[in-house]
Amino acid sequence: MASDRKVLTFEEVSQHNKTKDCWLIISGKVYDVTPFMDDHPGGDEVLLSSTGKDATNDFEDVGHSDTARDMMEKYHIGEIDSSTVPATRTYVAPQQPAYNQDKTPEFIIKILQFLVPILILGLALVVRHYTKKD
Repeated sequence: MASDRKVLTFEEVSQHNKTKDCWLIISGKVYDVTPFMDDHPGGDEVLLSSTGKDATNDFEDVGHSDTARDMMEKYHIGEIDSSTVPATRTYVAPQQPAYNQDKTPEFIIKILQFLVPILILGLALVVRHYTKKD
C-alpha cells in the first residue's frame, strides 16, 4: 500500500465522514480508519467527530499508546496538501460591556444588599414583639 500513497486535498478527505467511509487527518497524514471503526476502544463516534478537520490535537490529547501509534501505519493512505487545509480559528469571546446593563448604579445595589436583610430582621422582631403573649 506504500506505493499508492498520494497527496490529497482537504476537500477530498472531508467528504469521507461516515461510519462506512471514514478518513482522518493526523499530523499531515491521511488515514482511512473505516476498517477500525468497530474496534476503536472509544467507539466510532469519537472517530466520526474528528472528520472534516485536522484531528491531530484530538489524537494527541487522548494520549494514545505506542501500540496504537504503530497500528496507524496500516491505515495510512496518503499525505494532506497543507495549502488546502483551512486555517484554524480560535474562539474569541464577545466583549462584555463595561457598564451596568440595567443602568442601576452599583452602590445602590450594594446598599440594598445590606439594608434589605436588616429590614426583614427588624420586621420579624416587631412582629414577634406584638404577637408574643405575656
